[in-house]
Amino acid sequence: MANIKSAKKRILVTQTKTARNKSIKSAVKTAMKKVEAAVEAKNKEEAQAALTAAISAISKAASKGVYHKNNAARKVSRLTKLVNTLA
Repeated sequence: MANIKSAKKRILVTQTKTARNKSIKSAVKTAMKKVEAAVEAKNKEEAQAALTAAISAISKAASKGVYHKNNAARKVSRLTKLVNTLA
C-alpha cells in the first residue's frame, strides 16, 4: 500500500475510472450481442433497432475515451455489415 497521500489518491481515482470503464465496455458488449442474436434469428426489424442502440453505446464509449475512435468505427462497421447481410 502506498504511504504518500498523492499516491493513495491516485489508487482511488484509478479504481473509480477502472470500474466506470468496465461498466461501459460491458454495456457495449451486451449491445453488440443483441445485434448478433437478432441477425442469427433473421429478425431484420429487431436487428435494426439493436444496431441503432449499439451504435449509440459505442459512440458514447468512444467520446468518453473508453475506446479509441478507430476501434469504435471498426465495431460499428462490422455490426452494420452484419445487419446488411439480412437484406
